[in-house]
Amino acid sequence: MKKIVIFGGGSGLSQLLKGLRLFPIDVTAVVSVADNGRSTGALRKDYHIPAVGDISKVLIAMSDCDTEIKDLMNYRFKKSRSLGSHSIKNLLLTALLDTKGSFSEAIPVLVRLLDIKGDVLPLTEDNVDLVGITSDGKKIVGEEQITNTKKKIDKICYSNDITVNPAVFDAVKEADLIILSSGSLYTSIIPHLLNDKLNKSINRSKAKKLYICNLFTQPGETDGFKVSDHIKLLESYLGENSIDIVIANNHRMNSCLVKKYETLEQKDQVKFDLPELEKMNKKIIADKLYLIEDEHYRHDSLKTAYLVFSYLMDGEK
Repeated sequence: MKKIVIFGGGSGLSQLLKGLRLFPIDVTAVVSVADNGRSTGALRKDYHIPAVGDISKVLIAMSDCDTEIKDLMNYRFKKSRSLGSHSIKNLLLTALLDTKGSFSEAIPVLVRLLDIKGDVLPLTEDNVDLVGITSDGKKIVGEEQITNTKKKIDKICYSNDITVNPAVFDAVKEADLIILSSGSLYTSIIPHLLNDKLNKSINRSKAKKLYICNLFTQPGETDGFKVSDHIKLLESYLGENSIDIVIANNHRMNSCLVKKYETLEQKDQVKFDLPELEKMNKKIIADKLYLIEDEHYRHDSLKTAYLVFSYLMDGEK
């Protein structure tokens, strides 16, 4: 069975995994653990642990349990001040971290409980924060603060050096395909590319490197970015010509929801700039990749996963 390693976090990674779990492939998801917002941020402060939110979200996305169980895991205690709007899944993972002492001991328990096929690995066991450096040299500490700042982010680093989970290196070494998921570049994807040792491991791997491009730009981070700009930014961290394949949406979105994104959220559709992409010598896989779920544009998880699986099976054919 072919092996895929996916680096990401947040809803972009979870959306992709919902589709990939339906195909006969061995998936390892590597997840950033520096989030400090909402429930996750509160639990980090109380228990001095890495972020549990993205890990728990990915575990649910990879689960084969029925809808009622997933709904229960996603339930939040919104009416209770003492429970702080925490979700069941976050509380469970925090309890396991508190009793087991590490993600490597805690996650397998939820894997068994939720009937998960595949592996979920935290990028690191370290309790660190992301730091954004703005165009005027100011430091913004914390993923939530980086996302909410109105200043232009030029660079991302960690508050301290991290020790990458050794299991991540093993997964990269065995991979047939390495994927950089869609998601916020600065807070979900680039955090995986800040360790020189891991970058060297990824680049030494014989596996092709595939990037799934975002549908919309991110205010303060990727304003005005086209598909090619996303690739250039990622390669400024991972290395020149390190990405081999790009999956991107090439269909124009037309709906009232687009206007809402543009006016209320300052997000624009990422432009598919084929002439520039062709100059970059990448294999381009383009299609209509979006759908609308709960008043949000999302990647079509099944179609995107199918395109990944088809490439994995057929390669350059």
